[in-house]
Amino acid sequence: MSEIGALKAAVVGTGFIGVVHVDALRRLGVDVVGVVGSTQERAEAKGLAPAYASFDAMLEDARVDVVHLTTPNNLHHEQTRTALAAGKHVVCEKPLAVTSEQSAELLELAVGSGLVHCTNFNIRFYPIVLEARERIRARELGAVWNVHGGYLQDWLARPTDWNWRLEPERGGELRAVGDIGSHWLDLTQFVTGSRVVEVFADLSTVIPVRRRPKGEVETFASADAMEREDAPMSSEDSAHILLRYENGAKGSLVLSQVAMGRKNSLRFEIDGSAGALAWDSERNEELWLGHRDEPNQTLRRNAALMHPAAAARTHLPVAHTEGFADTFLELYRAVYADVARGGPSDAAEYPTFRDGHIANVLGDAVALSNRERRWVEVPR
Repeated sequence: MSEIGALKAAVVGTGFIGVVHVDALRRLGVDVVGVVGSTQERAEAKGLAPAYASFDAMLEDARVDVVHLTTPNNLHHEQTRTALAAGKHVVCEKPLAVTSEQSAELLELAVGSGLVHCTNFNIRFYPIVLEARERIRARELGAVWNVHGGYLQDWLARPTDWNWRLEPERGGELRAVGDIGSHWLDLTQFVTGSRVVEVFADLSTVIPVRRRPKGEVETFASADAMEREDAPMSSEDSAHILLRYENGAKGSLVLSQVAMGRKNSLRFEIDGSAGALAWDSERNEELWLGHRDEPNQTLRRNAALMHPAAAARTHLPVAHTEGFADTFLELYRAVYADVARGGPSDAAEYPTFRDGHIANVLGDAVALSNRERRWVEVPR
């Protein structure tokens, strides 16, 4: 058994989210011994950490305990397989793979390896989200009836907006559902403690042809000055999905990456027989609590007023904002506690490859429902 501060990591991918991983690891006290980029020169130019010559060179570094994969989706399967075979614990950005067949294989390999494995559903680790979960577990809402909300962004709202996620060969068949919908679906199953068992989906591509830059564009970066060409689109810009949960609750979800003015709004509202609650990632420090016979309430993140399991994941005083980057810190605190113990615990506090595989299976059901215009049961 080792201490978290003695562990060492390498991060593969040096774009927007790779930088967030590096920052969170350093704040946790984990030594980031190196990074891997699309080229060594591009990785060195970021100045994050020493750049390896290649992915294989990183795996050969015996100092590396944990590999973080923040690469395009189509690379996850092979990189994860190789990292596990090299004896490295793995944290992989979602989606775990671009098909459920691939994610099933990775889950089997990870479980058989005895190594720690995590799918990076970081949004679970907002303290207020954890508080919502604890209130539902304590039956403060009574029986849960309805789960509804959405995930709205506008970063792909114009035909000139571009990112590798728009390319099916790199991002996969589903885009809005796979990129942001997977977070919402994972989160509401986590908070309610009940899995989605049926879906009815209607997907839309509202920008059928985009103007693709003749060069690489990082997530959320501008490509205004680049030369362009027409690129027909096949993946969805938005989605409307009806849901049925295992506990009998009904749900509805609206997804859009073309919702003007919404920068990163993941919203859910959960209605029960004794009360309701709601949360929005753009107001992540607040939990709305709905009542029938008394005034509604807004709970600000405050450890003194929260359930112990949620209070344990918040460290700053009330009104001293904790945000997106802190969710990565708390997720990795849980992951690296298991790495320090030498392997995954029986009931991991963090999302594992199983959760990544569940997201892929759900995605398959959504895609099938959209194609056949019907309710589709989600396989176990």
